[in-house]
Amino acid sequence: MFDVIGLGNSCLDILGVVPYIPGVDEKIEMSNTSMQGGGEVGTALATLAKLGSSTAFVGKIGDDPIGTFIKEDFVKYGVDINNLIVESGAISPSSIVMVEKYSGLRTIIDCGKSVTNLKPEEIRSGLIEKSKYLHLDSWHREAALEAATKARKKGIPVVLDADIPAYDASISQLIQLTDILITSQSFAQMFTKTDVVNISIDKMISLGPSVVMVTLGKNGVVCEGGGERFKTPAFEIEVVDTTGAGDVFHGAFIHAMLQDWSLQKAVEFASAVSAIKCGMMGGRDGIPTFLEALDFLTRHDRKY
Repeated sequence: MFDVIGLGNSCLDILGVVPYIPGVDEKIEMSNTSMQGGGEVGTALATLAKLGSSTAFVGKIGDDPIGTFIKEDFVKYGVDINNLIVESGAISPSSIVMVEKYSGLRTIIDCGKSVTNLKPEEIRSGLIEKSKYLHLDSWHREAALEAATKARKKGIPVVLDADIPAYDASISQLIQLTDILITSQSFAQMFTKTDVVNISIDKMISLGPSVVMVTLGKNGVVCEGGGERFKTPAFEIEVVDTTGAGDVFHGAFIHAMLQDWSLQKAVEFASAVSAIKCGMMGGRDGIPTFLEALDFLTRHDRKY
């Protein structure tokens, strides 16, 4: 059994700080460069493992140096990779991330890849049923639908990270198979065709999830679950880089739910872990341990 099985994206992030985001035909220098693992589900699983949960990744990479880095980074964090398929001759996913020095905001450029989508029949028989939670993102849609269907039949909660790349006709099908839907504000606006967060939540929760959250960056998180709607403010910190903040939030939230904490407590914990991450560059180097997260919360007068 694993606490969490994640099916989705993992990539290599090449990061660097820039004084500002450059324009067309402009040359600037990146400083404080870093190479880290990235990707929505990949970083969420790294977060879970760092906090103390057992995790396994299901997905695909190429047999190139980028793929080797992705595998080694998973091993470093303690994420099981026995269900990671290496595709011969394929180019693994990677991104270039420009972090604006004075705001910590980032611009991401997805680089070319040739890895094919994971097929439903490539998911090892009986694997999904060995998890307490299933975590998905926008990648490998057919395989994700298959995995979510299997999880729902076994009563395993499905958590979905929905962001702008996830927007297509089949995302509604996946949301209907989701128990906990956590979206970015931009996805919520596009999917529900309104910029009013509360209306967006109404529309998304009507599709079937028992919990819906919309993350608002520095403005916190709005959540509905158990018939209650509430807003959790973001922690005020000195932001270095927001890369991976949402991915880390997902992982920390699932870890908190594994502790049988209340929904409000879980959201607050996830907000804290995400805030700590934003104090360092990249999506993974700043992930705290469980004790470090609790210490941060104690220093902010939260009792855990």
